[in-house]
Amino acid sequence: MAAPSTDTCGLMDRSVRERVPPLLTDLYQFTMAYAYWRAGRHQDPAVFEMFFRDNPFDGGFSLFAGLHDCLLFLRSFRLTDQDVEFLRSVLPPNTDPAFFHFLRGLNCSAVTIRSVPEGSVVFARVPLMEVEGPLAVVQLLETSLLCLVNYASLVCSNAARFRLAAGHQRRLLEMGLRRAQGPDGGLTASRYTHIGGFDLTSNVQAGFLFGIPVAGTMAHSYVTSFSSLEEVWPQTLVTANGDPDPVDVISLTKGWLRRVCELLGAEPGKIHEGELAAFLSYAIAYPQNFLPVIDSYSVGCSGLLNFCAVAMALCELGYKPVGVRLDSGDLCRQSIEVRRIFRLCSEQFSVSTFDSLIIVGTNNISEESMTELNKKENEIDVLVEVRGRPRMKISEDPKKSTVAGRKAVYRLLDADGHPFLDLLCLRVEPPPEAGCRITCYPLGGDNSPVSVTPSQVTCLRKEVFLKGEVTEPLCSAAETRAKVQSSLQTLHPRHKRLQEPDSYTVALSEKLHNLVTELQKGNNSDSNFLLAN
Repeated sequence: MAAPSTDTCGLMDRSVRERVPPLLTDLYQFTMAYAYWRAGRHQDPAVFEMFFRDNPFDGGFSLFAGLHDCLLFLRSFRLTDQDVEFLRSVLPPNTDPAFFHFLRGLNCSAVTIRSVPEGSVVFARVPLMEVEGPLAVVQLLETSLLCLVNYASLVCSNAARFRLAAGHQRRLLEMGLRRAQGPDGGLTASRYTHIGGFDLTSNVQAGFLFGIPVAGTMAHSYVTSFSSLEEVWPQTLVTANGDPDPVDVISLTKGWLRRVCELLGAEPGKIHEGELAAFLSYAIAYPQNFLPVIDSYSVGCSGLLNFCAVAMALCELGYKPVGVRLDSGDLCRQSIEVRRIFRLCSEQFSVSTFDSLIIVGTNNISEESMTELNKKENEIDVLVEVRGRPRMKISEDPKKSTVAGRKAVYRLLDADGHPFLDLLCLRVEPPPEAGCRITCYPLGGDNSPVSVTPSQVTCLRKEVFLKGEVTEPLCSAAETRAKVQSSLQTLHPRHKRLQEPDSYTVALSEKLHNLVTELQKGNNSDSNFLLAN
């Protein structure tokens, strides 16, 4: 599917402004901003850093997502008269009226953002985003930025794990909208599940806004709404080559159903007429997109037989049915049997289209069940994930911010191009160089130094927002999705294992380690560095 048009890109921009207005924050951000303003500190230069403490799902890595929406939010940040009047009603009545005039004039023209590129593999304790600007403004941005990055990164990381579990040979379809955490949660999940590695979504609005390929045919409710062939209308279908004479597709299908039953030794009396009516009705409406769910009643006794009969009729008329969906039971066993029947029909009736029919497996697929599917023999082509997702906290809580100072972040790679260590340095330090030995202190270790020699060094963060403007091109969902896959490919398999992965090393440079040590001892009361807030 093509990337979003200019019109839909404008809708995305407006969607972010509507979903994430300046008031989508915690009240204490405004009370702190007022306190800064009263003290005359609101214009003090400040730096906030965003990071997380642990990889989700007991994994070895995470993916950074949500930057696109953060930049759109920053670009449009401005409180309206209505916003300010509401704040006047909820803040204490003795709040100085001049503060509200100050709020009305706020924007992000003095804010600078340095960030890891969206779609990058990231690790715990590494500062992903640095927000620099006037103290009151960056304080007001904190909650909104966390909100935009938290869920997006979690969903994207989860989707990437599903892709690793499924392998690259299968297509993955996301159908989580009906179970999502509200409309915005559903839209966000569809976007970042696709970015994380899923191929398709059932969410039509996500397809419209983000250019994600959409897919879907029928639910069980559609099948069970039919009870008789008399409900099928129209009962004819023209051939695919444009022959104007319509064909009685019900009679044609009945003939094929008798032949399929004879081939398979099936009992016609167990076939559900309503299911056949549903399949026929849908096939007449969408003869080129016929992919029904076949387990509303019984796969072997009814659904598969009805599908084969209708599909054979479509093939005779020059159309190509797509396949079937399995939504219950043992997906591996059923998929093998379905594929066997398809091949038998192809051979017996000389219909090669049956060799290319796809089998879609749904039924609450989890990461664990997907891994198990890969261990078993099966014939499933497309898998669907519909489970809810937990939340991952990304924190700037002072009690959890253990690394002080304005920092630069570098990724060290070995001779094979695999990252093996992320190095946090003071921003004033010269960058590490490839081929040169580096002494550093791993976080979470015993405070002992280690020496490493990288073959390559990359700077993780770059400036993406300056003086109220986005300074890097905004990527489409497809472009960020490609970034995710290329980033994952660089990761060593031991860090990508879904179960018990090796821990990735994040370390401090000698100078940063010395600063942290001094601060912990309380001997650096005159430091010019601002601790991560």
